[in-house]
Amino acid sequence: MEAARGQLLIAGPGLLDPNFWRTVVLVIEHSDDGALGLVLNRPAEMSVSESVPQIDELLDLDDQLYIGGPVQPASVIILAEFEDPSEAALIAFDDVGVLGAGAALEEIVPGLRSGRAFVGHAGWGPGQLDSELERGDWILERARREDAFAEEPGELWPEVLTRKGGSYALIARMPADPSVN
Repeated sequence: MEAARGQLLIAGPGLLDPNFWRTVVLVIEHSDDGALGLVLNRPAEMSVSESVPQIDELLDLDDQLYIGGPVQPASVIILAEFEDPSEAALIAFDDVGVLGAGAALEEIVPGLRSGRAFVGHAGWGPGQLDSELERGDWILERARREDAFAEEPGELWPEVLTRKGGSYALIARMPADPSVN
């Protein structure tokens, strides 16, 4: 299966896992060893200042914190738009990627255009994401900068499906519980 790095994984209507129900995941890395992504549309109920004030050089302390996925929920990952993409630990697409652990902040901060903090991430073992894609759990769509830093993350799932068009636009308008339709 072709690598999904730089793509959005849009949860299909049959994906009922509460960690991923109606989520949009940006795939940061996808190889034979597995995959890593960040859920883009799950804001946490806390700000950066309440959870990780030590990154005040990178982000505004009033910024919303996001839940990147169920794996390693005590870790923090910064998704950023870089002036120089070579400063990123991993690039998902174009100049959007993640900071490396232990990055020299004083050297990187001037080169960040924007950033967002995530606690935890989504992860898949070897072949696992490929199997989920083949099964139809996820719908793929090319990521855009405005997806990674959506101003209304709660609207990202229906927006991306509508943008994809066709029957996907119909899925976007499905009620959360189709039995109440």
